[in-house]
Amino acid sequence: MRHRIESSFSRQGFLTLLGARLLSVAPGEVSLAVTLRPEFSQQHGAGHAGISFTLGDVAAGYAALTLMEPGVEVMTSEMKIHLLRPAVGEELVAKGFVLKAGRRLIVTRADVFARRGPDEVLIATLLGTMVPVAPELS
Repeated sequence: MRHRIESSFSRQGFLTLLGARLLSVAPGEVSLAVTLRPEFSQQHGAGHAGISFTLGDVAAGYAALTLMEPGVEVMTSEMKIHLLRPAVGEELVAKGFVLKAGRRLIVTRADVFARRGPDEVLIATLLGTMVPVAPELS
């Protein structure tokens, strides 16, 4: 399972551009991180919400993929984000979870934390739906 996620993760050009790292993979759960760089900031100096959304969406999607049969991929159908605090820290960590996996819809959640030293502060929560797709459609 981890090899499948790592293989897919390595083919995502946008994640490579961001410098995202895969931290952990377990059935229905995936964590990843990105170092907050100055070019990821918004006008107030905090990390841009687009980075938080991307990390949460990807963590949730890969959490869903861990529960799919080989040869089945997933895509985001919809995703909502609640921005709770500014993204201030050294890195962002997203933890994705499957809440319910059905045949046609997989309901997911992701929590995004700003890490500063050993401390993690919850900055965003995402709730979304993934759909299984054939690899040629993904």
